[in-house]
Amino acid sequence: MPLTDTRLRALKPKDKPYKVTDERGLYVEVTPTGSKLWRFRYRIGGAQKKLCIGSYPDISLKQARDAAYEARRAVASGGDPAFEKRKRKIRAEFLSAQTFEAVAREYIEQMMVQNGRADGTIVKANY
Repeated sequence: MPLTDTRLRALKPKDKPYKVTDERGLYVEVTPTGSKLWRFRYRIGGAQKKLCIGSYPDISLKQARDAAYEARRAVASGGDPAFEKRKRKIRAEFLSAQTFEAVAREYIEQMMVQNGRADGTIVKANY
């Protein structure tokens, strides 16, 4: 039986995590702390894998179904949605990380200001 918002809100935590299925690989996992996590189960090359979509109610039932649909399409075209998600996360972390050059410039500028250097000296140090 497909899930509804009413049924999702009524799910209560138990001693151990448990799953309540929706449709075609999508399910919600209820943890002992009461968290409700959307997951999508799929197979690639005979191996079962799962993709974490997000938590309920942050991700609505419709959003979870849409995400599962997109993941199903990716699997059908030979992709691995969990691997792609990990790649996107690592790339975002890499791109947002400060470079050594940026940290060094900030440190040098801060030290020059603390030591009372003139604005012209600070500007020249950046070249």
